[in-house]
Amino acid sequence: MEQHLSTVTCPMTARVSALKGPPLPLPAELRYGITDPYTVRLSFGPSTGPPVTWVFARELLAEGFRRPTGSGDVLVLPGHGRNPHSIRIVLSNFAGTALVDLPAAGVASFVRETFTLVPCGAESDHLDLDGAITAFMGRSSRP
Repeated sequence: MEQHLSTVTCPMTARVSALKGPPLPLPAELRYGITDPYTVRLSFGPSTGPPVTWVFARELLAEGFRRPTGSGDVLVLPGHGRNPHSIRIVLSNFAGTALVDLPAAGVASFVRETFTLVPCGAESDHLDLDGAITAFMGRSSRP
């Protein structure tokens, strides 16, 4: 795990499978940055080509340790049956559904570090709302 002044990254091995396929080990990385303080990024994929990245709420990942949470494209489930020491993230899109099992200890450490970097409730202190509105409106930030 690496923590810098503005980011936390956690490389790990994910076990990824389709709903009926066997799980395959895949390199993965969780990333959190203060410039987007409400979200985490989960990237995984083969060493060749660009990684596949999913972006979802940090709170969703944190809550997923206590109970199944989420709806739609991303669900997070606490340790289960054959894998009590993992956390499962279910990713769905038009192409199908992937089950991603991550080591719970590594994810828990990552989540703790993100809350050390930006405590819960302090996320808005790190947002540049004026800059975001300016970019959204397509105008220069200069007067």
